[in-house]
Amino acid sequence: MKKKNLIVFDIDDTLTSSEKKHTDSLLFAMDNMGIKNVDTDWRNYANATDSYIVKKNFERVFQKDFSLELLEDFEKVMTDHFVTYPDSKEVLGAKKIVDFFEKETNYGVCFATGSLFQPALLKLEQAGIVFSQDVLETSNQIYTREGIVSSAIDKAKKYYNVTDFDHIISFGDGLWDVTTAENLGLHFVGVNKRNVEDFKKQNVLYHIEDWTSFDLNRTEEIFKIN
Repeated sequence: MKKKNLIVFDIDDTLTSSEKKHTDSLLFAMDNMGIKNVDTDWRNYANATDSYIVKKNFERVFQKDFSLELLEDFEKVMTDHFVTYPDSKEVLGAKKIVDFFEKETNYGVCFATGSLFQPALLKLEQAGIVFSQDVLETSNQIYTREGIVSSAIDKAKKYYNVTDFDHIISFGDGLWDVTTAENLGLHFVGVNKRNVEDFKKQNVLYHIEDWTSFDLNRTEEIFKIN
């Protein structure tokens, strides 16, 4: 089916219940690198991405410039720790909704996450979500959320062989997901209940607790998508 529109999925606590073990694994890998006393309020960072968080803390501790090349060993340590946890589970209904968009609608799908690549890959695979790596973008080479989402959209254009999408809807659980969508001019739907009050303060028009309550018709009506 030809894809006129696009869905951009965040991963942690949007499609997979994995935020806590992701954070624990990130902190473990930073500790292994010699980075301690990490501020874990991600709202205090200009970019809530693994690469940027590691960069800022590396430069704070070692007082020298960070290189993305350092992420290769860091990612391995983080991933090895990540797999010591039980497998990631889907946010209720996530597998079905990704399959639904791909097979039954004119919406393509892509995945944009602040995570590093290997942990992101594991989360989706462990949760049983069917996806193509061709439309997955992570923070290995990109520090900003806007850059990651923009790159994911570009990958989706190539994957679906289109020059542009009529409408793009971004789904995420974090406040930075809202800001990123606003900065890029995308529609946004909030997922999960943790930030529901903040979503309301940011005038998010539609919010779901999990994917069993998602209504595409309502979404299209809210965003005036024909």
